[in-house]
Amino acid sequence: MIIQLLLIIFICYVVSRTILRFKKGDISSQELFIWLLFWGIVAGASLFPQKTDVVAQFLGVSRGADLLVYLSIIVLFFIVFKIIVKLEKIDHDITRLVRNQALDKVKERDNQ
Repeated sequence: MIIQLLLIIFICYVVSRTILRFKKGDISSQELFIWLLFWGIVAGASLFPQKTDVVAQFLGVSRGADLLVYLSIIVLFFIVFKIIVKLEKIDHDITRLVRNQALDKVKERDNQ
């Protein structure tokens, strides 16, 4: 019971931060929807843990807790993948920018 209360307090905090980031323009309405859906599912699973067993058995997993662990790992791997792709793009953009600046400096020096 105490863990459920702590989880709900934490979820309320995270949802409020997510809405604040949306109002500031840091995230899109699509990202807001996805995060609200995610935290809604987490809240539902924490308030009604016995329902996760029903969903788990429907999906062929023995316990709801196991299903939540599997889904968490999948989501974390997906997030890590997206971060890696974004970092590689940033690295590529920085490399291109530095090359262009170096070429511009060489052209300036040659024109003088």
